[in-house]
Amino acid sequence: MATCQRGCAPAVRFCQRLNRLKTLDDDMMATSLKRCLSTLDLTLLGVGGMVGSGLYVLTGTVAKDMVGPAVIVSFIFAGIASLLAAFCYAEFGARIPKTGSAYMFTYVSVGEIWAFLIGWNVILENMIGGAAVARAWSGYLDSIFNHAIQNFTETHIMRWDVPFLAHYPDLLAAGILVVASLFISFGVQVSSYLNHIFSTISMCIIVFILIFGFMLAEPANWSQKEGGFAPFGWSGILAGSATCFYAFVGFDVIASSSEEAKNPQKAVPIATAISLGLAAAAYILVSTVLTLMVPWHTLDPNSALADAFFRRGYSWAGVIVAVGSICAMNTVLLCNLFSLPRIVYAMAEDGLFFKIFAQVNPTTKVPVNAILVFGVLMATMALIFDLEALVQFLSIGTLLAYTFVAASVIVLRFQPEKSSSKGTSSTSPITNAEPSPAPSECQNISEDSGELKQYESFSDKLQLVERQKTRERRGAGQLRAYWEPYLGRLLGNCEPGEVVALCVLGLIVSSVSLCVVVVFGLTQMQLPLWSFATLVVIFSLAYVTCMALIWVHEPQTNTKTFQVPVVPLTPGASILINVFLMMKLSPLTWIRFTIWIVVGLFVYFSYGIWHSKEGMRELQPKDMAARYVVLPSGSLVETVESVQPDGQVDTSAPHMNPSAATTTEEYPIRR
Repeated sequence: MATCQRGCAPAVRFCQRLNRLKTLDDDMMATSLKRCLSTLDLTLLGVGGMVGSGLYVLTGTVAKDMVGPAVIVSFIFAGIASLLAAFCYAEFGARIPKTGSAYMFTYVSVGEIWAFLIGWNVILENMIGGAAVARAWSGYLDSIFNHAIQNFTETHIMRWDVPFLAHYPDLLAAGILVVASLFISFGVQVSSYLNHIFSTISMCIIVFILIFGFMLAEPANWSQKEGGFAPFGWSGILAGSATCFYAFVGFDVIASSSEEAKNPQKAVPIATAISLGLAAAAYILVSTVLTLMVPWHTLDPNSALADAFFRRGYSWAGVIVAVGSICAMNTVLLCNLFSLPRIVYAMAEDGLFFKIFAQVNPTTKVPVNAILVFGVLMATMALIFDLEALVQFLSIGTLLAYTFVAASVIVLRFQPEKSSSKGTSSTSPITNAEPSPAPSECQNISEDSGELKQYESFSDKLQLVERQKTRERRGAGQLRAYWEPYLGRLLGNCEPGEVVALCVLGLIVSSVSLCVVVVFGLTQMQLPLWSFATLVVIFSLAYVTCMALIWVHEPQTNTKTFQVPVVPLTPGASILINVFLMMKLSPLTWIRFTIWIVVGLFVYFSYGIWHSKEGMRELQPKDMAARYVVLPSGSLVETVESVQPDGQVDTSAPHMNPSAATTTEEYPIRR
């Protein structure tokens, strides 16, 4: 047995290195960045990230090709689905006011390699998203001047015909990205002011569209003569909801900015709720106006709003709409260029990415190297790649990040809180920055939560033993007392939070299995109807069972920041929706995702795992702690432990606890 343990020790140690959690500082408000963003700043960042080109382009495309006037219902469903994910981001942004968004949230709850892969994919998503918006911005502006820029470039500079590449280099799109990167490198306040200007102009033009559009509304455009309100039925509405969901992608910029917020505990949840509400209202009302102004089947998918005003004889209004579209695209560009360098900075600050990107300019208090380097890379992509080739690679990384953040909310909600003793650093991923209570108060807290406490005297230990005999209180991650008679024999001996973590894994597996059967069962897989129905029932029951097993455990209740309501139902539903949308993506997107993951793993194993700060923390000098335990024989045992980080294993003593090297001395007690 000892030989087997010694042989498995390197593999165990390697797995622990991959899954080590990030240890946060006691003072979560400490940062090298500048905390200067208010709730209004964060709200406008969120609105700018969501209300962009989709308002002027996506509404017309979905209404004409997929849904009809019922695009309103599609946006309502998409807004509700986005709200589930936004709740999860708001809780983490308030509890962990650190930059990095989904990467940081995954690092403190799931593990290092998963966090790296999430951050790695979000980096590519932001680069592609920014390049795609820059191409759309360039094309929209070029169309106002009757494609004069495109014609000049193809005639006097160059033109090529290569798959996935544009027919000509888009110098305008690359130029706007470089200029925007320079502005953002001047500091977070400059970025915020620019976003304020463009967002204000965009919202004023949206108000103009709504007022003037309702004046031109014709209810007959929803009549049966024009095809009715929902010509494509419920299938079209649901398909449109999946597409409209991507219109709300962008609220995560609020969580990415939490390290630069003045009061993130309050500002992040409020800004997330207000910005998502404003974005949903804008999409729903503009869709209503658009389909009432002109028949839905006559819409121009490329510029539906501007074309609708032109066709009604108000060409001047179409020009105003075009200006609003350009301003809205500017806000999306700023949000992409704002959040991307901060994710890179967070990864570099943790040692998982190249150290040069962790440098913060002492004057502007922003990661200038990350802003300029990735701004140039984004501009290069916009210069040579076609818009359609860029768009078809979008969304999978964002949906994967949403899934991991939702899973992290469940894991952390049912994770027992670990208290830090004097002289040792806390191993808990989340701690409240509050003054330490008196020693006796600490003892009572430890007893109430049922957690392990280091005692300095034998009398303290005896008092704890006597009190535990008379009363027992449930801590976070333990089985609820009501369910103890029914499930205690099966689950009562598990460590707090262990069953919940396994159920979260089961939740993801059952969601993937269920969505694969639903999406591909009757088409690509060609399953018989009875087999399809059986698999749907089996995986649905597995999903519900995992949710129920999570619910019968005690959650954390003492946090003072925003919490996602109705856990685990809210994050569980978010996981299911995100997985379903991922299954609807094209095979080419999955191929790109696989290739990018392989490249990311190469970067992680060649650099990140060796420079990780959590790995460096494991090599720090060990602290010592003592415990006093009473044996049945009546002897007192003093146990001296060398406390190590959780991810380190002592291979020289495989029979010991992996997190401690222990020496024990026994003393008789006089009765």
